Amino acid sequence: MQYITLDSETDFDGWRKTARALVLHHVAPDDVTWAVRGGEADLFAPPAPSPILEVNDGTFSVSSKFIDLAKAAILHRDGERFAILYRLLFRLKDNHDLIDVATDPDVAKITAMARAVHRDEHKMHAFVRFREIGREREPHYVAWFEPEHHIVELAGPFFAKRFADMPWSILTPDLCAHWDGHALSFTPGVSKSEAPGEDRLEETWRRYYASIFNPARLKVKAMQTEMPKKYWRNLPEASIIKPLIEDAERMTGAMIANAATDPHKPQKRPEAPMKRKPATDSLETLREEAAHCRACHLYKDATQTVFGEGPKSANIMLVGEQPGDKEDLAGHPFVGPAGQMLDRALAEAGVDRKKVYVTNAVKHFKFVPRGKIRLHQKPATPEIKACRQWYEREVSAIQPDLIVAMGATAAQSVFGKITPIGKTRGRLIDLPDGRKALVTVHPSYLLRLPDPEAKVVEYQRFVADLKIAASLQRRSSRAA
Repeated sequence: MQYITLDSETDFDGWRKTARALVLHHVAPDDVTWAVRGGEADLFAPPAPSPILEVNDGTFSVSSKFIDLAKAAILHRDGERFAILYRLLFRLKDNHDLIDVATDPDVAKITAMARAVHRDEHKMHAFVRFREIGREREPHYVAWFEPEHHIVELAGPFFAKRFADMPWSILTPDLCAHWDGHALSFTPGVSKSEAPGEDRLEETWRRYYASIFNPARLKVKAMQTEMPKKYWRNLPEASIIKPLIEDAERMTGAMIANAATDPHKPQKRPEAPMKRKPATDSLETLREEAAHCRACHLYKDATQTVFGEGPKSANIMLVGEQPGDKEDLAGHPFVGPAGQMLDRALAEAGVDRKKVYVTNAVKHFKFVPRGKIRLHQKPATPEIKACRQWYEREVSAIQPDLIVAMGATAAQSVFGKITPIGKTRGRLIDLPDGRKALVTVHPSYLLRLPDPEAKVVEYQRFVADLKIAASLQRRSSRAA
């Protein structure tokens, strides 16, 4: 009897090397007992594992299909997986075509294990939710997940590519994955008590989930199959799933009752100076129309239109460049790292964020895909022109006294022409319609500065620019 001890639950290389030697020595599957170092010992196992068999000559090969199945199946939590894999390998030595016989019990078992592992990997990709810990300048994102199988190492590279620009950790009972922006590493598993609690991004997740929930296409059984209840306790949106399901019938009836609207037909507009005119569009109407905008090609790849947000009574309008990756997913402007930087700067400058309207010159996310990562790409002039109609109509609806253009793209939209930041920054500029404009940098510019000292200096300049807006906001409040 051969007693084999592998280094870990996922030691495929160790299993492969040992299994090959056993087959070449004609060791029958019933004469092999498999175990994992540190695991429960077999009642009849010897004090030490069997010595490694030497392979001096002889060889055999198996198909890549078996190798792929074995690499996945070995991650399954079934304790018999090593023995089943070896039994199948032992039989494949003399019958290469056996792997294609789907009805064979061993082939069917290993195939089912591999599918379960890949299904669990997919669930991990879909249901991991990061929570932010630490301070804004050095944030870290942590998630808790309980996989059914040993898939953390398998799933880790997906998150390293998808969230390459932020440091994160995924904690599980088996193994923890960590990404520092450069390399992926793994540490032993931890208990759930070490996972973080709710953070300020929870509400963003809930708003995003509610916005994509379609009551007319709701199939509760299918939904529970795709999103089993065991995952709900780790999902921020779980608290609203039941109310959304319960309200689905009423929402569906309302959707049927509302007449369909014609899609908005964008028109080319000259970039003539804007004239102050009374508001004719409500923000709700504009937001609905913009959701169907096809004035440029950016809508094809973006998740959704990200329209402006803020009170209709705002006397200050902040204009950025375009939504980023996180804004594109959430459907709300300035909720990512640049938005966090902006919120902090507004607070230090004394600007009441709740009384400010924030929007972007371009309402769709423009990016270049790099694997699973979406790299931001600067909007071109035709795209800025195509989206300027929404900026103009937002100004008409809000009637702000001051428009703050953050970055070159925003300045081009506000002034209707390419406007250098350096020559116009930090001073009030009269617009043709009687409003004031203020030009400053975009907060993402501060995030990209590599020199820590330069970052501090530029941040203070940004706050100083916003203090000009704060002064105007205070004067308007006193006048009211």
